[in-house]
Amino acid sequence: MWLFSSKGPSGFSSYSTAEEVTQGINASGLTAIVTGATSGIGAETTRVLALRGVQVVMGVRNLAAAKDVKESILKEVPSAKVDAMELDLSSLESVKKFASEFNSSGLPLNILINNAGIMACPFMLSKDNIELQFATNHLGHFLLTNLLLDTMKKTSHESKKEGRIVNLSSEAHRFTYSEGICFDKINDESSYSSWRAYGQSKLANMLHANELTRRLKEDGANITANSLHPGAITTNLFRHTGVVNGLVNAFGKIVFKNVPQGVGGKYFADSNLSTPTSQGTDARLAKKLWDFSMNLIK
Repeated sequence: MWLFSSKGPSGFSSYSTAEEVTQGINASGLTAIVTGATSGIGAETTRVLALRGVQVVMGVRNLAAAKDVKESILKEVPSAKVDAMELDLSSLESVKKFASEFNSSGLPLNILINNAGIMACPFMLSKDNIELQFATNHLGHFLLTNLLLDTMKKTSHESKKEGRIVNLSSEAHRFTYSEGICFDKINDESSYSSWRAYGQSKLANMLHANELTRRLKEDGANITANSLHPGAITTNLFRHTGVVNGLVNAFGKIVFKNVPQGVGGKYFADSNLSTPTSQGTDARLAKKLWDFSMNLIK
């Protein structure tokens, strides 16, 4: 990881602002979905994408909060194209409804930012009876991505522009359970640790991007998937510009200029390529998680 203000190979550091990273970029004609877009990283990401001309659909639980974010963006960027659709990642039914409505809208989809998440909550089960952090942070995004892939493939084929999928992971993936993913104990309250469960879900985000990259290459699809750690930044919205730098670098040349075309299955931290744990690059673990997740969403 590139510490403090030192710049990494991308030419940017965790202290670079979103405006610096995206200066001179015109992304008009592109469409993005950002989940969890009503606060923090998601709201700031939406703002920067809109600033550069991207049409953004915010996938949010709270439509009233999304309205406030949209109004704030429009004050700064009157020409911004920002819309909100209801999405609760902890509910597979809600994910299916969102994806169905988006796919029926006729909109293209160039960029999918799987950002929404919860952190270190007490043991709870989702509406689908799955441990809540795993359900919200990983499984909901896993299903959402699967349901939107055909639209992304169609868009990349017709536009001749590489599609980008970004999973928000975390350095917390290093502090998961010893086995990485507790397949046999996902819902075991007796062995539950709120922080290890969070780490497990963030490892899952990374493994999902890795296995998805393998499958997209197999299919010959012009789409890449990467995961990233946004940095340990305070929750004040205006301090998230460095975080967005990490996000926007991961989009690469279709919108932003620092990651070469075709780079997929990689992990970024503070805007630069980083090395995850051995579990984070375990292809067999990624395949097992994929199959496990497919079984859960049936």
